[in-house]
Amino acid sequence: MNVNEALEYIHSVSWKGSVPGLERTRELLALMGNPQDKLKFIHIAGTNGKGSTALMTSNILIKAGYKTGLYTSPYIFEFNERMRVDGVNISDEELGEITEFIKPLAESMQDKPTEFELVTCIGFEYFKRHSCDIVCLEVGMGGELDSTNVISSPVASVITNIGLDHTDFLGDTVEKIATTKSKIIKENSSAVVYPNSPEVEKIFKDRCKEVNSDFYLSDFNAVIPHSHTLDEQIFSWKYIENIKLKLLGEHQLKNVATVLTLVEVLRLKGYNITDHDIKEGIEASLWQGRFEVLTHDPLFIVDGGHNPQCIASLLENVKSYVTKRPLIILTGVLRDKDFDSMYRDFVNIADEFVTVTVPNPRTLPAEDLAKYLTSLNAKATSVKTIPEGVTLAKEKAGKNGAVVAFGSLYMVSDIEKSAVN
Repeated sequence: MNVNEALEYIHSVSWKGSVPGLERTRELLALMGNPQDKLKFIHIAGTNGKGSTALMTSNILIKAGYKTGLYTSPYIFEFNERMRVDGVNISDEELGEITEFIKPLAESMQDKPTEFELVTCIGFEYFKRHSCDIVCLEVGMGGELDSTNVISSPVASVITNIGLDHTDFLGDTVEKIATTKSKIIKENSSAVVYPNSPEVEKIFKDRCKEVNSDFYLSDFNAVIPHSHTLDEQIFSWKYIENIKLKLLGEHQLKNVATVLTLVEVLRLKGYNITDHDIKEGIEASLWQGRFEVLTHDPLFIVDGGHNPQCIASLLENVKSYVTKRPLIILTGVLRDKDFDSMYRDFVNIADEFVTVTVPNPRTLPAEDLAKYLTSLNAKATSVKTIPEGVTLAKEKAGKNGAVVAFGSLYMVSDIEKSAVN
């Protein structure tokens, strides 16, 4: 099976079960010989910051000499980004080979797996075949019933920032969402938690007591920021001075604090991670589509933010990094997102909007988004394609202006390809 055949099969898989749960994943993994049981994991859940946290943790472990797997979603440029070993994407050949191995097993099941369940099983097999020492495993959505939650007790569980997203599936309050995500914390392990409201933190503390796991709260105050530019921010942590971080924004420093708290826990568990490993791992971390500067002339920034917390962080970043410049917003959005909260504050600071249609069946047409923005007394122009949008936004910004593109991760790839050419 070549990579095109593999991807065609993966994407053709549809939901055929009637009851949500982990049964399909467990059944398929059993047919595969339970590759996940031969691996150790750091399991990462949360509303925002999962990917950045997983990436930084993975890079630190790689620098420390551990063969490290990384499982994330979604991807920006190619499917293979979703599973990596020591920073290298799964090859087309191996993706095809593993999919060919799993397909007849999945087809033999009466209750077939979903696409995400199938991909998770491919990831487990890939990491097992490479004999990974440890895998940074990002939850897809939620926690309790996410297919990644079939693993036994991880080395550590990590809970990043909690907010409102996927409320149809996870609950309409942060407390309900936190309860769902808390179920990745398992017996006799450790949990590292991003600070939140007392009510949310109590949910994670109670879960730790229930399963006899240690609770650690990230220490934001241990990270001391020194300076920031459009290329990097520099900070110190405890006795490590002048660490460079290419991920921009105050929220990324909070993610760093969570990662470094996790590193302390890993050290307590016997992992040999030096200060040099920490510094090099963080400095090697760049997560595409997260307040990423694509060009400087004009300044062109892309961000995949699409929920209220992401948008709040993006707004603060724009105010901090993009000042005294004409500001053009290039944007598209899915129709089921809370786009009202996404745009209201940006209307007050943007000079103009250029709207595009996101390449996704759930998209809000560019014309409808432009009409909505116009109803907020904003100046908005819709275009037919993302490349046209990039060109028009650059023209409107001019040499001294700035373009900030956001609204959906599904358009980041096309924007990046167009903006840098």
